[in-house]
Amino acid sequence: MMDSKKEKTVAYCLAGVLLLVAVVCYAAYPTKPPEPPLRVMFKNIAGNVFFDHKEHTSDKGYGLKCTECHHDIDKEGQKPTPCGECHKAEEGEGMGPLRSDAFHKQCKGCHEEGGQGPVNCSACHVLL
Repeated sequence: MMDSKKEKTVAYCLAGVLLLVAVVCYAAYPTKPPEPPLRVMFKNIAGNVFFDHKEHTSDKGYGLKCTECHHDIDKEGQKPTPCGECHKAEEGEGMGPLRSDAFHKQCKGCHEEGGQGPVNCSACHVLL
């Protein structure tokens, strides 16, 4: 039978080895960050809109290019300016149309032209 001091020594050594293994594994296999946004939640008073960015941009989804929706970028891979910087929620703020008008024109317009995706309010504005 082991004495208490010997048991503590074994426990501390085991804990040290496990900590070392954990640190090495964490450093050797870092998690890959996700591609630019997978899903976006647009919060508004008419009901939040959950936008599946990945579905719209992937080849298995609609296969849209970034430049088809983000009018402020010149080439693929360039990071777009957040919409809210120019398109404000209140009349008289910012440059350009209101955020709601810009999204409705862009999203609903694309759905109507392409014949895919919802066009009625309750299909998009569902999450409160």
